[in-house]
Amino acid sequence: MKSSNSIAAETNPSSGKKLSPVQIAIYIFLVLICLTYIFPLLWVLNVSFKTNREIFSAPFALPKEITFDNFTFAWTAGNLGKATLNSFIVCVASLILSTLIGSMAAFGIARMRWKGSKLAMTYFLTGMMIPVHCVLIPLFTRFAKLGLSNSLLGLILPYLTFSLPITIFIMTGFFKGLPNELIECACMEGANIFQIFFKICLPLSKTGLFVTGLMTFVGNWNELLMAMVFISDDAKKTLPVSLSKFVGPYNTNYSQMFAAIIIAIIPTIIVYCAFSNKIVDGLTAGAVKG
Repeated sequence: MKSSNSIAAETNPSSGKKLSPVQIAIYIFLVLICLTYIFPLLWVLNVSFKTNREIFSAPFALPKEITFDNFTFAWTAGNLGKATLNSFIVCVASLILSTLIGSMAAFGIARMRWKGSKLAMTYFLTGMMIPVHCVLIPLFTRFAKLGLSNSLLGLILPYLTFSLPITIFIMTGFFKGLPNELIECACMEGANIFQIFFKICLPLSKTGLFVTGLMTFVGNWNELLMAMVFISDDAKKTLPVSLSKFVGPYNTNYSQMFAAIIIAIIPTIIVYCAFSNKIVDGLTAGAVKG
């Protein structure tokens, strides 16, 4: 009878292979890249428990005493609770609208036959090449005339506009990869265009929805420029704008500022860690199908 080790070796032939010097170098390089990205985050978390004196005297040492006073002060004095709620409202609203409208537009471009489909795709993709700075003044003057300035709706609309091109681009690749026979069978069974979209095509392209949703949420959550220009009322400011209050022209409390940064990035870290595998799978599938 064969021993358990020999059976394991047969079932897993690569288990006995040694890594080549090239593979070892690649693994070392990847580990260094991971440390390069993780170390700043761990350092910010470490100094968020310190006082300013500890930060300047021993910036890389562990805190002498772990206290949450910096987080309490940042949450209350910095009004981060209200700012977090505003950011959540703006990001969720723009996420839902961009996902729904973008997927509908992508379905019309990818699966419906009409003469202007390629022109429409070019038009939407043009939005990816327009910098935000070029439209700030026209948007501000237009929103002031329409009464949308200094309101959350005045942020949702531009966030939605700048999120649509990438949503349409990615979802078009997914819809093009769906088999024609599936849609033809649905038509033969009497399904209308809305039933085909919501009950067949959209569920089969949920990976693309994860990708576009994550990109939209993280991008809008961290957006600062438009939020600073369009919002002047402290009660309506979003989280990135509230973080800028911790940096003063003459004095900055770094320990409280780092604590506020940790509070601000926790939601994006949770969302990204929960759906990070969907990003890679979705982008790869969309690229192959497109």
